[in-house]
Amino acid sequence: MGQGKKEQIFLKNYVEELVSNTLDKLSKEGDFCTCPRCRLDIMAYALNHIPPKYAVTQLGEVYTKISYLEQQLEVDVTIALVEAIKIVSKNPRHDNSGF
Repeated sequence: MGQGKKEQIFLKNYVEELVSNTLDKLSKEGDFCTCPRCRLDIMAYALNHIPPKYAVTQLGEVYTKISYLEQQLEVDVTIALVEAIKIVSKNPRHDNSGF
């Protein structure tokens, strides 16, 4: 075991970031509610339908993307988000006064 300064390391689900970034892109192209509640509901639905991809990373370090799976993963994320958007849009849980 090494001595000295301890590194701060974190467990990161790469899919969570990919879902968030893809939802940002879809929200610019689509017509659906992106209030904080609907956004989180959409993300939660999508993340529950996609296997996680975890990586350990240091604070501030850009962790390696899973490149050999990335293209298929992006397709899977987009499909899950489109389904999530449909479901959440049919049954939004936000306060209608803010929409």
